[in-house]
Amino acid sequence: MAKITWTRTDEAPLLATYSLKPIVEAFASTAGIDVETRDISLAARIAVQFPERLTEEQKVEDALAELGKMAKTPEANIIKLPNISASLVQLKKAIAELQAAGYDLPDYPDNPSTEEEKDIAARYDSVKGSAVNPVLREGNSDRRAPEAVKNFVKKHPHRMGEWSKDSKTNVATMADNDFRHNEKSVILDNEDTLSIVLKTADGEQALLPELPVLKGEVIDGTFMSAKALDEFLIAQVKRAKEEGVLFSTHLKATMMKVSDPILFGHVVRAFFSDVYDKYGEELLAAGLNGENG
Repeated sequence: MAKITWTRTDEAPLLATYSLKPIVEAFASTAGIDVETRDISLAARIAVQFPERLTEEQKVEDALAELGKMAKTPEANIIKLPNISASLVQLKKAIAELQAAGYDLPDYPDNPSTEEEKDIAARYDSVKGSAVNPVLREGNSDRRAPEAVKNFVKKHPHRMGEWSKDSKTNVATMADNDFRHNEKSVILDNEDTLSIVLKTADGEQALLPELPVLKGEVIDGTFMSAKALDEFLIAQVKRAKEEGVLFSTHLKATMMKVSDPILFGHVVRAFFSDVYDKYGEELLAAGLNGENG
């Protein structure tokens, strides 16, 4: 029997599941198509990481791993709803909610030192950020619009409103020292193991996990200057105020896993620079350093 696999996710998309899925099921049933649900919510992804600490009733199947295998087959027909690309703040809140519901989950270790803490952090980190999209967009996944949709749009183009030529709307991007301008790539000549070394501000060096690579593999790396970012943001906030336009920020770095919350923290500090100049120490003491966005 043909089937559609529907992903159960979090928050607003879950409301869409409650309202839209029954309609899809009704239509699909007339064609003999079954609609199944797989739970890839943040809570489920967390629970999967610690089966040895949960009761039999609390344990869940690793739906994401199952769908990852399915996505590589011709029979796959997966409806993937938007999911949380969990930042550290969202991850910790989800852990706390599960703990309050009776799940024996460990706290997220901010500074793991023991092997046990490092293992716990690694498990939690595997569900942080964009953990879902790389899995479900592998294989036969195609995000391009079908030909029928393209033809419909050509035949019935969307009618936009009048656009005034004196509109002040504009886009500003960094001219240097950002991820784009600092990016470098290399194609490996042979199989190898790369060492990643973190050099801290005080001159110390820390060896991060090694990275095995294949012959012909493309390795890409980049960085952003925090100083250049702050200078750019302060200048743009000032310009927006002088021109009397709304200041907004669009981030598209690493799907919120690491960079985005930190970048947004820089935006907050630039926008409220007078507040941070006056109350910076008090805000820092209260934990509001902006690093969690």
